[in-house]
Amino acid sequence: MQHRNVIASFAIALALAACASVPPQSRQLADNFKAMQPTSGLAKEMSMEEAVRIRDGLVAELSASQGRVVGYKAGLTNPAVQKRFGTTSPVRGVLLEKMLLDDGAEVPVKFGAIPFFEADLVVVVKDEGVNQAKTPADVIKHLASIRPFIELPDLVTAKEQPLTAAIITSFNVGARLGVLGKPIAPTPEMVDALGKMSVVMRDQDGKELARVPGAAILGHPLNAVVWLADDLAKSGGRLRAGDILSLGSFTPPNFQKAGMTVTVTYEGLPGNPSVSVRFK
Repeated sequence: MQHRNVIASFAIALALAACASVPPQSRQLADNFKAMQPTSGLAKEMSMEEAVRIRDGLVAELSASQGRVVGYKAGLTNPAVQKRFGTTSPVRGVLLEKMLLDDGAEVPVKFGAIPFFEADLVVVVKDEGVNQAKTPADVIKHLASIRPFIELPDLVTAKEQPLTAAIITSFNVGARLGVLGKPIAPTPEMVDALGKMSVVMRDQDGKELARVPGAAILGHPLNAVVWLADDLAKSGGRLRAGDILSLGSFTPPNFQKAGMTVTVTYEGLPGNPSVSVRFK
């Protein structure tokens, strides 16, 4: 009986220690994520080190409802956007299993606190050789597939909340939902096509909402994979087979209306693949 009491006490101590290690900002963000309420009060002077701790605590808090970690997302991948937030580098978020939806998904028009949509692109890692890749041509050799992707992020912050690269990192770079298109088999010839393609966003009436070159993400979308691998390595991590990587937004934020259908087409990739979402 005494032995069981010792084990129980040890388990309780571990649970309390785990709770104590989660920053209070992480719990605040997790609670507001679940309630779809905006967050304020995040310190403008927040360091990137503190932001990473808050992000990791947030991911731990959300994993109970959103599932396991399945990959990562790169944000602030456009130089003009980086300048706006006072940084010269992208930022990294974490993707959880239940955040990813299938092509044609129907999503509530208010799916988050401050929800919006962007044209993105996903790649799936084939093997760990991707961690040594330094160019898009290197990267594509280590990919299992490329997938059209409409990201449905959540800004999650109140109007009075200042935004910096660190604060954006702290709320997991706005990861909320995303819609995946069908997998495309990567080939060496696609490296050039990815850089030169046009990413075109249209509504249900065929109205063009945005048209952006593939090079809008870090000069080439696969450069975001190189950055993600390097950024993970700084904290002792690495990309692994099966990891799903969101490469960043090609387009400015767009705001949805009920009844709206959005389709993103990647003109210049084989077959001009596309992906769609409907807001209800």
